[in-house]
Amino acid sequence: MSNEEQHLQALGHSAPIPLKYTPEILETFENKHPERDYWVQFNCDEFTTLCPITGQPDFAKIKILYIPDKYMVESKSLKLYLFSFRNEGNFHEDCINIIINDLIGLMHPRYIEVTGLFVPRGGISIYPYINYGKPGTDYERMAQERMFHHSCL
Repeated sequence: MSNEEQHLQALGHSAPIPLKYTPEILETFENKHPERDYWVQFNCDEFTTLCPITGQPDFAKIKILYIPDKYMVESKSLKLYLFSFRNEGNFHEDCINIIINDLIGLMHPRYIEVTGLFVPRGGISIYPYINYGKPGTDYERMAQERMFHHSCL
């Protein structure tokens, strides 16, 4: 492990699954290729949260897609962070907004989008989507275009 990555707490260590929403568990490392654009995608197929009204579990696949700038999110810390929603009561739309806000605040990506593919309850599927492009850049325009032409399917 390089000196710059020694600050990572979750990677390479045993880490318990958080029992409550824990954004401070998220960690970053330096992007070693900031001179170019490239996509990074995370798929969490076992996302769970609780309905804030009934307390019943809601299950989803969460897709996070981003173009890094100076920093990238460390995957094990992201996994633990997403697991921290397990005992929290949030509507589907709130979950993806919370996730994107935390990731923007953490790593300041050039572009990021989060999609939630929630398992149907009562016969209705909910697939919320949100994106963000760094203001004043081509990525902001890209976010607008992707939002205008978005389809979750």
